[in-house]
Amino acid sequence: MAYDLRNRRFDERLLGEIDLDPALLPSLFKCEEIVGEVTTEAARETGLAAGTPVAAGQVDCNAGWVGAGAIAPGDIQSNLGTVGNFGVIHQRPDFIFSEIGRTMIHCAYTVNSDDTYVTIPTTTTGGQSLRYLRDTFSQWEMETERLLGVSAYDLLNLQAEKTPPGADGLIVLPYLMGERTPIWDVQARGVIFGLSLNHTKGHVVRAMMEAVAYAMYDSFQLIQQAGLEINLPMVLNEGGAVSRLWRRIIADVFNVPIVLVKRRTGAPFGDAVLAGVATGVFADFTVTRQWVETVEPMAPVAENHARYMEYFALYKQIYAHVKSDFQTLAQLREI
Repeated sequence: MAYDLRNRRFDERLLGEIDLDPALLPSLFKCEEIVGEVTTEAARETGLAAGTPVAAGQVDCNAGWVGAGAIAPGDIQSNLGTVGNFGVIHQRPDFIFSEIGRTMIHCAYTVNSDDTYVTIPTTTTGGQSLRYLRDTFSQWEMETERLLGVSAYDLLNLQAEKTPPGADGLIVLPYLMGERTPIWDVQARGVIFGLSLNHTKGHVVRAMMEAVAYAMYDSFQLIQQAGLEINLPMVLNEGGAVSRLWRRIIADVFNVPIVLVKRRTGAPFGDAVLAGVATGVFADFTVTRQWVETVEPMAPVAENHARYMEYFALYKQIYAHVKSDFQTLAQLREI
């Protein structure tokens, strides 16, 4: 919160206002800067060679995207891990400090550059929402996985695939742990709207997938309105992106073509590349482009997008109607 992105330092005035001693905060480095080496004690505990250079490192989603080739302005990649997010690389500091940019910025600048940024809109519960449905309401699917080795997630996907776009009028607000961009509401909670006796578990699963797509699209449309350059197709990387149905939903909600990274090694691979750049093994991060392969391209279906936009409008309206009720609920929980 107190990091001054323009000047690459902590804002001491702001730290003073929140009564936080600057001495408590760490030194700041670029991601690929060497900050030390493996000590003798650390070598004994980890098996790493003493004296091995240690780089400052990077946040996990950035590492995953670097490893999958997102290194140039306009590149866009998405993860459906614990959270659901996407990152757009750009060189628009004016955007970061605009009204929309302040709402959307999640982390600092990309590796190996002083003028390149990544804006990362995030919904708090992405793939975690499907894990919640599996762990809490899918005992049959989990037992089938234990006995037969068939993924419980695959079984849930099969049920969701039987339902049409819009889940027959079932809409979910996926705010199971509050929400980040663009509403920034820590009191928001999950809502299932339109539930009837005609709905099945498959409807709930599909509606949850659509809800995560709506939550991310809520931020994506602001990115579009701001005029940021976007290099399509959008690349889906980790987590729930393995679900072909979920990728189809995202393509249709966002109305963009998408592809899937074939080798989803994720953040560890990106960190290995960063280590190579930091130690001079690689000249820069463009080496990742030689290794990335994408598969399973999908184009959006116009009819589905039009239908989803009708539901998205209602999704936004539902939140507007219950926003104050979330505050009341939070007060009741404290009593």
